[in-house]
Amino acid sequence: MFDLVMTVAMLAIVALLYGAMVNWRSGDRRRGVLMVIAALVLAGNVALWILPVPGRGTARSVVEGPRPGQGG
Repeated sequence: MFDLVMTVAMLAIVALLYGAMVNWRSGDRRRGVLMVIAALVLAGNVALWILPVPGRGTARSVVEGPRPGQGG
């Protein structure tokens, strides 16, 4: 389930950046900037979930618990 959520989040980032580019070119610069900001916030959230937590692994491993064969 985690992989699906991360995939959808990354696709949403790409879609937001594409939409920002289209809006920027059409002259609606404010909406384009807001879409870039939304993409950056979403990218920050993804980074927080996949970067390692000191001494505990990734946030994913903290939420899901140890995988079989990793001890625990």
